[in-house]
Amino acid sequence: MLPREHRVRDGRELNNIVRSGTRKGCRNFVVSTIVHPGGENGPARFGFIVSKKVGNAVARNVVKRRLREAAWQQISAGFTGADVVVRALPASARAPYAALAKDLDQGMRRLRPTQPSAPTPVAETAE
Repeated sequence: MLPREHRVRDGRELNNIVRSGTRKGCRNFVVSTIVHPGGENGPARFGFIVSKKVGNAVARNVVKRRLREAAWQQISAGFTGADVVVRALPASARAPYAALAKDLDQGMRRLRPTQPSAPTPVAETAE
């Protein structure tokens, strides 16, 4: 279970993120993200949508547990400053954890806000 500060708990927030967020799809799910207005100051929050199209209750719960663990790995790696909703596709029921974690990592890398590049140092000339 993700800690409370890392969960999107309200259905209206889930809908807002899915409708107005940046979207990237992969074979197993679609990732929607909204970057926090304050930048990377706030904690990352994750929400999951796993419909009955994914499978029966057992399959849906397995997918949710795997996605929660993959999300926790992202948070542990330092991902902050965005709200993320992961909508599982039917293929996710057959995918092993490693494939789900890899897809989430790739999706998150594509959606992360671009970091400003560090200024290049100016070479000092001896006068």
